[in-house]
Amino acid sequence: MDRYDHDLAFMLQYENIAWYENGKVRILDRRIYPREVQFVECSSYLEVKQAIADMVTQSAGPYTAAGMGMALAAYETRGKSSEEQVDFMENAAYEIAHARPTTANRMGKITAGCLQVFKEALDAGNDPIEAVFLHTVESLNRRYSIMEKVGVNLAKRFPQNGSILTQCFGETIIGMMLRAAQNNNNDIKIYNAETRPYLQGARLTSTCCAQMGFDTTVLTDNMIAYAMENKGIDMFTSAADSIARDGHIANKIGTYQIAILSKHFGIPYYVTGIPDVDKLTRDDIKIEERDPKQVLSCNGLRNTIDEVKAIYPSFDITPPHLITGIVTDKGIYVPDCINDYFESETKAFY
Repeated sequence: MDRYDHDLAFMLQYENIAWYENGKVRILDRRIYPREVQFVECSSYLEVKQAIADMVTQSAGPYTAAGMGMALAAYETRGKSSEEQVDFMENAAYEIAHARPTTANRMGKITAGCLQVFKEALDAGNDPIEAVFLHTVESLNRRYSIMEKVGVNLAKRFPQNGSILTQCFGETIIGMMLRAAQNNNNDIKIYNAETRPYLQGARLTSTCCAQMGFDTTVLTDNMIAYAMENKGIDMFTSAADSIARDGHIANKIGTYQIAILSKHFGIPYYVTGIPDVDKLTRDDIKIEERDPKQVLSCNGLRNTIDEVKAIYPSFDITPPHLITGIVTDKGIYVPDCINDYFESETKAFY
């Protein structure tokens, strides 16, 4: 099988995201990467669900983990009757999909696809474990190939040898936009907002950018205005955890404020991703609030006294008037016109 992860950074290789083998799923622990390279090993689909909930993997990583978790669930059905197997897999599909509420709709498409493949293999007398695993790899290839088109479309907007600011970790789009820039002989410079409290920008995005040979600089989240004013930032780009059909997007907390700064300094902001067919307006986007204790500490060390409280909304919503364009596999859309994406045939993404 051809694969689309060639020439990408370590953590974008399929086996280093999440991988099923011999009744276990191993997931790269992105909470500590690159300080340490460790994998969380899961022996049940419920452990995969918990790993997703605990942010062992983030960005698009949970989609891969969900598919591999379904392969593990298929392994867990061995010895059960056909009816029991299907019931078990239906429950697994629901549980894994709802590991994190903001992306439950997208995760549900992943697990539903795996469930359908499982049923078809069972009916045909084929190995359902192998069927679900191969389906997950095919799904990875499909997502990577689609995001490659997005990366190519985005890279066309990069100024030659310009400076690009990112937010959080956009997973596949990071690798694809950099690979496209390399193919364009465009030696861009990358600035990565660190992205508290998990530091995905500092740890994950910057690692990928540097490993792929780009001049890479990390900024703390409160340096963005200074950098825009003094360091020659030419463009801001981020992925999106949700893109509603009215042009609102949800992404890692802090994206909204960077979008405001971009508008103030006249810097274009391009969002990358595939719009959600089932999210009509911003009201359909559910913002996940995570354990506030994660804000009170960093790298396992508490920074406040016990009497201090915190909040931790994982995402914020950026309105369309702050977005220059939404970059998709079909081209770049003005946010107010993103609904036009669905007027032509759409290839399944999840």
